[in-house]
Amino acid sequence: MIIAIDGPAASGKGTIAKLVAAHYGLAHLDTGSLYRAVARDTLAIGGDPADPSAALASARGLDPSTLDDPELRAPGVGEAASIVAKHPEVRDELLAYQRNFARAKSGAVLDGRDIGTVICPDADVKLFVTATAGERARRRYFELRQAGVAISEADVVVDIRRRDERDENRAAAPLRRAADAYLLDTTNLAIDAAFKAAIDLIDAAMDRAG
Repeated sequence: MIIAIDGPAASGKGTIAKLVAAHYGLAHLDTGSLYRAVARDTLAIGGDPADPSAALASARGLDPSTLDDPELRAPGVGEAASIVAKHPEVRDELLAYQRNFARAKSGAVLDGRDIGTVICPDADVKLFVTATAGERARRRYFELRQAGVAISEADVVVDIRRRDERDENRAAAPLRRAADAYLLDTTNLAIDAAFKAAIDLIDAAMDRAG
């Protein structure tokens, strides 16, 4: 079974994906961590994330064993990841890894922004997880504050909207809800309720599939 979970930044898709994977005993891949790792490695050598050749070199040299690196959540890496993800060359380089992961014997849950549309268009179940920009900014703001990052909520709102614009309008694999994806709006849902809603949608979809 392959479950594709897409959505914008801070919608809750990553947390939901982890819980869903654990619930069904499936492997899990946060595909955003691939782009964060490319961004991290590009910045580490003084490269410019906006430079396609620099980002591609980092993608080609990516070590998947570093995807749990806490530095991937460091301030600035998320913004840089959104920039390197615009490059078609980088997306092409990471495509095979993601598709190979999806073919894990145990089955897999992948979350990102183009799983249901590009990476796994034939996934057994697709979810599109979203929330209002204001609510997503509020979540990200508290997350950053808890991590000790000094930032204003207004700045987080600007960052969220900028990332949305970049993700939705890039030429390569823009953020889109797949036509056959179930919509899960988490704006007014705590994580437990969002997880239950996801399981209900997935179970119903699998029942219909027979």
